[in-house]
Parts: sequence; structure tokens; C-alpha cells
Amino acid sequence: MKARLTALLLIFFAIVPAASAAHVGSKDVFETVHAGPYTLFVTVRPPNVIPGVATVEVRSTGAAITSLKVTPLPVTGEASKHPPAADVMEASSADPAFYTGAVWMMAGGTWQCRFDIDGAAGHQQESVPVVAVPLAVLTMDKGMGAVLGIMGLFLVLSMAGIVAASVGEARLQPGAEPTAGMRRLRTVATAGSVVLMVLAVVGGAHWWNVEAAGYSENIFKPAPTTATLTGDQLDLQVKSLYVDARRGGRKNDDYLPDHGHLMHLYAIRQPEMDAAFHLHPELVAPGDFRMRLPAMPAGHYKLYGDVVHASGFPETLLAAVDIPEGMQGGGLGSEDAKGLAAPVSAGQLSTACKLPDGYTMVWDKPSDITAGVASSFRFLLLDASGAPAKDVQPYLGMAGHAAFVKTDGTVFAHTHPEGSAAMADVMLANESIGMGPMATMMPEGPLPPEVSFPYGFPTAGRYRIFVQMKHGSTVETGIFDAPVK
Repeated sequence: MKARLTALLLIFFAIVPAASAAHVGSKDVFETVHAGPYTLFVTVRPPNVIPGVATVEVRSTGAAITSLKVTPLPVTGEASKHPPAADVMEASSADPAFYTGAVWMMAGGTWQCRFDIDGAAGHQQESVPVVAVPLAVLTMDKGMGAVLGIMGLFLVLSMAGIVAASVGEARLQPGAEPTAGMRRLRTVATAGSVVLMVLAVVGGAHWWNVEAAGYSENIFKPAPTTATLTGDQLDLQVKSLYVDARRGGRKNDDYLPDHGHLMHLYAIRQPEMDAAFHLHPELVAPGDFRMRLPAMPAGHYKLYGDVVHASGFPETLLAAVDIPEGMQGGGLGSEDAKGLAAPVSAGQLSTACKLPDGYTMVWDKPSDITAGVASSFRFLLLDASGAPAKDVQPYLGMAGHAAFVKTDGTVFAHTHPEGSAAMADVMLANESIGMGPMATMMPEGPLPPEVSFPYGFPTAGRYRIFVQMKHGSTVETGIFDAPVK
């Protein structure tokens, strides 16, 4: 209870930003939900402190909605079987198709926002997974601290005055004067009350500092990961962070397959971001992922490894590796991908990316991209003749995959056409309401030649977007630049 009370009090103070869990520097969830005849474009902005309030925004299309409710509950565990009362989301008076709401997330872990949708087409229910972890230690505003300090001093002095009066004037008969003994007693009682209150304040400050230190230890940190290269063999060692019951933790041997793989590894050459690889190492022992790398241009690569734990908790593991000149490497796996582009320093890339086999990927780029605003980013695949491709196939069970990466390395988000949540999380969140294990995967193609990704850039700056689509047996990677205001 003390830790919870401390966190609740901290919510009122200013925020110090920190990295997020499932995606580096991009904690918000953007998801497209298809619930029968209803389609919801959902944005969930988790709190930076736990317990805390997550804000939920929903834009509806498809069948008309008459009522929309949201319920927060864990994805797994006993608490997931006992949902609290649902919160009614409010429709905007200016736009009846836009709903807003807020839900409390009382503990760290993988949560779900379960939506109850009612309308002309009947009732539907769907869940969106949300990662809730403490990301910040909050500090008190100096002005607020000064006001509280003055109020505290006033309370101490007032209490001392009350004690003095209670052992002094309050004991006198009307018109009588206090005796010397009564004055001494009043002085001793007043001094004693001041000492007791000072001890209480000091003790309270000590308790607060201990609780604050415990909370700061609970701030999310990616599991320590080291990369070792021997010849063309990459070895990723992931340390377990399984700690005590209060702070929880993460094992290094409980991963769930997501799109058929335990890890989706993006290797992006720095600082120019002119070479990117989407790879899939295999887990050969607890915390030990290995693979033979393909031939890669020499240089320093940042590694972003997406995994999902058995609890449904997704995590992006961070490491780096230096590829030497002349490393031969093997071939790309059938589900691996690579992309090459002009360096970041050469200027902004075109919205039409020429691909090695003559195909072209085109980005329907918005005129303005603003940080913090959810958008849908649409990409079109053209064949060698410039016509929309007719042989598009699912790539890892989806119409496409995309990585949104800030050029300074502070943001990385691997997303899908349905949204930013890991598909293993989506399936876990919807198990209890009847979604089959493969309900979110695409059937075999051919598919339409275009794909869209819902996403919102967390901060202003320059980003590169790496988009994978598959036609025939070829996996293509289009690379685009996005200046964000």
C-alpha cells in the first residue's frame, strides 16, 4: 500500500521522460480493430507512472455505434478473469464518431483495453493489448514545494500553539492568572510537541525517500543484451531480469512465437541508416539467440530485437555489432529482408523507392506530419511496368511490416497493418472472448498492392521508415524519410 500511495502522490508532479518497453521511445498504442461490422481506430496513451491513468481515443467507421465502453484488465493471471465495471466513453459533440475515455492501470505488466461495442448491428467485443510500465520518476515542482513547506511550517506552529493553550490557559478558571508551575508545564509541553512533530516530519521524509528509491528501481529497463560476432555467426546473449515478487521481472526463456518467430531482429547501419535488415535468430539455449548473418555492408549496426514473454509482455532488446570488411555471410532466409538506401546525410529520400528487381514502392505521404497525432501511412507496390502489383503475398502473415526509426536512435517501433501491438499480445488479449489462434493472420494471396500502418510519431525530428512487402517469393524493403513537426 505504501508503494501504491507513493506512486499515486507522484502523479501530481512534473514528468521526467524515459524509454518505453515494447518499442524504444514510442509507448503509445495504435491499433485498428475489426469487430464484426464495426471498425475502430484506437489510440491508447499509457501513463508514465504506475498506478496511473491511460487516455483512450477511438474513431469509429463502418456500422453506426450507439454505445462504446472500455474496461482495463490484465491480459493474463487471475485478475484477467474478474474485470471491473466498464467505463463509458464519451462521443465528441463536434464529431460523433470520435470517442474519448480514461482508464486506471494499477500495476505494471501487459494490460488490455476491452471494448464493448453496441449499435444497429448488435453487440461486439474486442480487446487491444497495452503495455503499462513505470517509465519515470517524478519530481516536485519547486513552487509547489515552497507552498507545501510553508503550509507544513504553519501546521507545526499551529499544533504547538494548541498544545501550549491546552496545558496553559485552557486549565485556568475565569479571571485567574497562570502560576509559575503552569508556565513551566506549558513551556515543556510546547517544546516536547515541537520535538515530536519534527521527529514525525523527519521520519516521514525518510519513509518517503525509501519508497521513492524503491520506485526508481522499478523503472523499466530493457533486459541487458550483448552481441558477439564470430566470423559471420551472431550470438545475442540476453540476461534474465527475474527479480523479487514486488518488482516482478522478465525471464530469458519464456518467449512466445510472434508471426512464427521468437525474435524479430532489425539491424540498421549507423549513423547513416543506409542499410537495414529484418532477421530472425533462433533460440538455442535460455537467453541465447544465434544465427548466421547474411552478407552485409561493413559498419556499425544498432540491433533492435522484438520478443514477447509468456505473460504477453513485449520487449525490444537493444544491442550493437560491428560488421567487418569482407564478411562473406550466408544468404537471406526466405522470411528475412534487406534494404539499401542513400545515406541520411544525402538529404530527404523520394516518396518513390526503386527496388532491386524493378518494382517500385510508393508512399502516399501526408502534406504535414505532426508529433503526437495518430495517422495512417499508406504504401503502394508497383510492378516493373508501373502498374499496381498483382502478385502480392502475405509477409509473415500480414500484408506488410514497417519499422519507424528516428535518425538519432531514440525511437524504434516495429508495426503492422493492424497496429503497433505484437500479434502474440493481440491473440492473448482476445483469447477469452473467442478469437482463434490464427484469426489475425492473412490468408495466402494474392493481396491488394497497398498496405497502411496506423502510427503516431512520439516526438518531432527526422525519421526513416522501413517497409517490407512481399510479391511472389521476393520480400522487398522500401525506405522513406519522414520529417515530423
